[in-house]
Amino acid sequence: MTDSDTDGDGNGTDGATKSAVYERAGMDERVGYGDRPALLVVDLQRGFTDATNPLGGDLSGVVERTNRLLDAAHGSDVPVVLTRIVSTHPDGADFGVWGEKIPRLDTLTAGSEWVELDARLAVEEGDHTLNKRQASAFHETELGSTLVAWGVDTVVVAGCTTSGCVRASVVDACAAGYRAVVPEGAVGDRAVEPHEANLFDMNAKYADVRPVGEVVEYLETVG
Repeated sequence: MTDSDTDGDGNGTDGATKSAVYERAGMDERVGYGDRPALLVVDLQRGFTDATNPLGGDLSGVVERTNRLLDAAHGSDVPVVLTRIVSTHPDGADFGVWGEKIPRLDTLTAGSEWVELDARLAVEEGDHTLNKRQASAFHETELGSTLVAWGVDTVVVAGCTTSGCVRASVVDACAAGYRAVVPEGAVGDRAVEPHEANLFDMNAKYADVRPVGEVVEYLETVG
């Protein structure tokens, strides 16, 4: 989340630094943690964590740090939801236009190895696995009603990708009235530039981006 000067090219910043522009707009406020969190692990499935898939990359560090969050959540009886992108149509029709934009989503078909959760994740029997067909974990899924049933007020969002499904889920969590928390080291992307830019922007507008260790401590104590 580095700061840099803009070039004054008519985009409304007049050469001001990024931080100054956001500060002037009154952004970057902390919302803080609530009392009833849930841990949402977004799309840490083999299609994204195995570099042999065209959509995948090395997210070993993200998986490792997500396991710290999972262990803390399990120890405090904090509910856990893990999402996967899964198409149930042979032609990927349920992805809609998204599938046209990213044709390699066609590898994420039901029954394939690519929709399996990464085997390194410390998943427990009581965790809920949710299949989705769009970027946001909230879009036409049971997530919203499930969080309501659990009385959740805070959603901790880990996983991938920072600029895609993590961001979309965070924006929808905020829109639905949840405090959204993003553990910075437990989300990842295919390239550093979109990763850093979206962390910066989510922190300014939709979520609190916090160190993994702090979020782990929160999950350990809230229970």
